[in-house]
Amino acid sequence: MTKFKTIVIVLVLLLVLIIVLQNTQSVETKFLFVKVTMPRAFLLMLTFLFGFVAGLLATLSFGRKANRGHSE
Repeated sequence: MTKFKTIVIVLVLLLVLIIVLQNTQSVETKFLFVKVTMPRAFLLMLTFLFGFVAGLLATLSFGRKANRGHSE
């Protein structure tokens, strides 16, 4: 099983590296009243990290509610 996890991690890192190398051009992003210019790869990473953290927080939140319901 650990060999499988290692292979998956290497494949994901390779995919991320390919995405970063292919998306180096700058993009302009507007958020409310702020305008920021950044590489597209950085924007993709920020979006991915935001989604990952949101999913992690949602999972932890639902996990706590489920555990509370079973203990009573």
